[in-house]
Amino acid sequence: MKLRFLGTGTSTGNPEIGCRCEVCTSSDRRDERFRASVLIETEGKRILIDCGPDFRMQMLETLKTNYFLHLDGVLLTHEHYDHVGGLDDLRAFSRGGAVRIYAEDLVKEAICTRMPYVFRKHKYPGVPNLELHVIENKPFYVSGIEITPIRLMHANLPIFGFRIGNLAYLTDLKTIPEEEYKKLQNLDVLVINALRPKEHLSHQSLPEALEQIRKINPRRACLTHMSHQFGLHAVVEKTLPPNVFIAFDREEVQVI
Repeated sequence: MKLRFLGTGTSTGNPEIGCRCEVCTSSDRRDERFRASVLIETEGKRILIDCGPDFRMQMLETLKTNYFLHLDGVLLTHEHYDHVGGLDDLRAFSRGGAVRIYAEDLVKEAICTRMPYVFRKHKYPGVPNLELHVIENKPFYVSGIEITPIRLMHANLPIFGFRIGNLAYLTDLKTIPEEEYKKLQNLDVLVINALRPKEHLSHQSLPEALEQIRKINPRRACLTHMSHQFGLHAVVEKTLPPNVFIAFDREEVQVI
């Protein structure tokens, strides 16, 4: 299984517009972060997790080295704009048939409300062809690939993370219900959000993320969904445990 980080930033991205801090002005490309999203390739299938407002640019970059125009499925963690704002740009991937979107019911309602032109009976020519599939907190399949949802809490908002094989992708979480930890055993790679060192209302801080990693005990952990307040990649990485890494845009990770 191959995991490509399309974006590793928070809702404002890095650099943040108008900011002149050391991260936003860094010359290290690892400090430049699109909104968080990943592409997973396994058993000849391609699965996208989240489709934010940077999706077009993320795909233009990805297709330079790995050309394709088919996605087997798009998994949505929740309805916030930085995770669904690029759905209209799926039109290029829907020319050969509908792109299947997997989301829980409240997320489906939010998408239909924001993009009514996509789901009308008489559609305007050229709109994306999206096929919505409602998921619950139980395993489901995308083109034969088993997906296990992980219930997470984004402050008071219930959202989903996902496990595929020995990979788990958890973003935007603040807490994990105790009963969900059993789904996170024996991971090769855990991707988990770490917004900044300082505590936040609805996102994990770096210390909170490190505590989750200790509890889940994956072989490797990759930090994502970081703001410009996270600190410089080159500086923070020196402070982390040996099995914890800071993900960066365009990075590819092999999962066993």
